Amino acid sequence: MNCEIICVGTELLLGDILNTNAQYLSRELAALGIGVHHQQVVGDNPQRMRECMLRALNESDMIILSGGLGPTADDLTKEICCEVMGERLVLDEDILDGIRSYFVSRGRQMADNNKKQAYVPENGIVFRNANGTAPGCGIEKDGKLAVMLPGPPRELIPMFENEVMPYLAKKTGGVILSKQVRTFGIGESNMAAAVADLLDGENPTVAPYAKDGEALLRVTARADSKEKALAMCDETIERIRERIGEYIYGIDASSLEEKAVELLLAHGKKLALAESCTGGYIAKRITDIPGSSAVFECGVVSYSNEVKINLLGVNPETIEKYTEVSTQTAAEMAEGVRRLSGADFALSVTGISGPGGASEGKPVGLAYIGFSHEGGTTVKELRTGKKENSRDYNRYVTASTALHILIDYLNKKDGE
Repeated sequence: MNCEIICVGTELLLGDILNTNAQYLSRELAALGIGVHHQQVVGDNPQRMRECMLRALNESDMIILSGGLGPTADDLTKEICCEVMGERLVLDEDILDGIRSYFVSRGRQMADNNKKQAYVPENGIVFRNANGTAPGCGIEKDGKLAVMLPGPPRELIPMFENEVMPYLAKKTGGVILSKQVRTFGIGESNMAAAVADLLDGENPTVAPYAKDGEALLRVTARADSKEKALAMCDETIERIRERIGEYIYGIDASSLEEKAVELLLAHGKKLALAESCTGGYIAKRITDIPGSSAVFECGVVSYSNEVKINLLGVNPETIEKYTEVSTQTAAEMAEGVRRLSGADFALSVTGISGPGGASEGKPVGLAYIGFSHEGGTTVKELRTGKKENSRDYNRYVTASTALHILIDYLNKKDGE
């Protein structure tokens, strides 16, 4: 089976939005054994959309469209696709009730134009949207398949993985199962080099991905049963562990913060934070996770030296002698917030996120991360190497490094 990806939206053509959907879909389709022969971006113009779909369906077995499923007048993907494939749009009352409930749950009133999203192909397939109001849908006709997905990645990705992938897997034969190996502290290139031979495998396939400060491997297996596919994935993951096990912080964990909360809950421990250069970012990421209230004790954003001294108990002489960006200050910050909160663990961060603030020997991207627990206090020096226009990156990677220090400690406890 071969496929063409069509991303719909004038904003993509204008460069207002980065088109990450095509890259994501290409990787996932390849893992399913579906070849992507073409990619296109088309604006919100009915005639051009029509021509684009007709040509793609003539040349490919399947098209996947992203975007244009919203409630506004220029969201025309369903309408044009149904016209091209000779299908009729009909109102689905269950979907309409779900859209109404979505707005009620958020204390908002549904606009009349949202009713448009409840229309689906009469003889099509509907893909649920757990993260928005626009359902996805599919049409099979005359040996051709069209799949329509919402444009926002936060809606498209879970819909594809939870709804579309199992649907397509049935068409490609057998069961397809994927697992993610999440790593921290090893770059994508070094990670890929360590498992280079595995990246050439056809079943299971191993694909590297990267994000700021992290890298992951997606292991995907095809078999005639879920059990066999899982066993194939697990066997490959064990081979990966043998090579880069020290960098793996979780399997199928969605993020560092989720893994941190999971481990704190499992150990029955609580965490406190003292943040300077990250400005409460670690606390934000922790509290994004449901259930974090059971493990997160408090966070202190100690941006000023006065707060470090008066609230956390950092010795003024420490700051005067070593400055606020130092191993010594980070240690006293961690010990101070742990003492203040009574938490089992405390993390502290102090550093220079940029763009200013650098001094001799202390560049932008330098941070010290303190970790205090019943066994003592340690401090890690971090140098991101990012200096100009890198404030957000430095804060993100500093926060991620702090979370990984906690995760690594708790994972090693589990191994004792």
